[in-house]
Amino acid sequence: MELTEQRGLGDVVVYGYLRATSVTRARHASLLNALGDYCRRHELRLAGTFTERNNTCPAAFIGLLDVLALPGAYGVVIPAPAHLGARPVAAERRKRLVELGTKLLIVRGGRRAPVSRMEAETDFRDLPATGTGS
Repeated sequence: MELTEQRGLGDVVVYGYLRATSVTRARHASLLNALGDYCRRHELRLAGTFTERNNTCPAAFIGLLDVLALPGAYGVVIPAPAHLGARPVAAERRKRLVELGTKLLIVRGGRRAPVSRMEAETDFRDLPATGTGS
C-alpha cells in the first residue's frame, strides 16, 4: 500500500537529506537518484534535497528543519539511517524531527523509522498487514 493511499492526501511533500562529507560526485548523484526513485514509488513529491558537506557546520540540517516547519511539509527522506550522523548526533536530530511532528522515511535500512511519540510506542511488526502490497 502506498503512503498516499494510507493518508488520503493528493500531494505529499517531502524533503531529502544527505550527509555527503566524503563522497564522489557519482556517489552523490546515485544517492539523489535513490531518493527520487523512492519518492516516485511511494507517490511523494520531493520538493528539494539538503546535502551536508561539512561535519562541523550543520547548515543543511538547519535549513531542512526550517522548511519542515512550513505548512504542507510531510517529512524527510534519507537513504539510510547513517545519514543522520553518528549516534549522539542522530539521536538529537531525531528528537528535533519529533518536536516538529514530521515523518522520517528511510530508503533502506529497515522499516520506516518511527518519529512521532505514538509511532515510537507502537511496534508495527505486530500490526496486521493491510492492502495487497506494493
